[in-house]
Amino acid sequence: MRIGISGYGRMGELIKSKAESAGHEIPVIIDPVSTSEAVTHRELSDDVSGIDVIIDFSVPSSAVQNIAAFARAGIPSVIGTTGWYDRLEEVERIVRESNAACIWSGNFSLGVNLFFRIAEAAGKLMDRFSQYDCMVHEYHHKNKADSPSGTAEMLGTILLKQLSSKRSIVTDALDRRIADDELHVSSTRGGSIPGTHRVTFDSDVDTVVLEHTARSRAGFAEGAVLAAEWIAGRTGLFHIDDMMKNIIEGD
Repeated sequence: MRIGISGYGRMGELIKSKAESAGHEIPVIIDPVSTSEAVTHRELSDDVSGIDVIIDFSVPSSAVQNIAAFARAGIPSVIGTTGWYDRLEEVERIVRESNAACIWSGNFSLGVNLFFRIAEAAGKLMDRFSQYDCMVHEYHHKNKADSPSGTAEMLGTILLKQLSSKRSIVTDALDRRIADDELHVSSTRGGSIPGTHRVTFDSDVDTVVLEHTARSRAGFAEGAVLAAEWIAGRTGLFHIDDMMKNIIEGD
């Protein structure tokens, strides 16, 4: 495949390495500010046609604009950029009206997406035992732009669907007693942590902890390249759950 990359920071460099290791070509790399000699374009334009798919790990402020540009150009896209989900309905309309293809996720790590399924099963199980309260916490490097992470928000949404005692997610730093029906999703920023996500079920007598720790960003890159291979030839807006279900269940 001929894969384009939009956003050439650390993730872009990893994606290039992983894609080339998998036998793919990278003829197009778009970044408006990078000084890397690997960058071929400053913006998406007609002369990037001919690529089979594009992987975007840019910045939240440009995510929807980029998705629209990819859709208009007829280029299937893999969107790993987070922080734009309040405009999901707009993106769905853009993709549908353009008859385009797009797959998005707050985290393309295969391990994280398996962790989501484990958390879902745990939430369903623990919901039967009212003595356990649930919370989510995540740690990321000091340069991460959004808080909480898209992954943490996805974990919160998954657990909210399984826990009958919880009705809303709170992501603020609390200066009050948390309500019994609120699920707290909290964050810590510092250092160089690639990403750690923890789901805790706590009672008066013990604690059950589920945790995923990324050792490097390479797992995110591998998942993004797999998503690029998967989205090729499809039409519509997909979430990584659709891809995982297809891989695991063959649907």
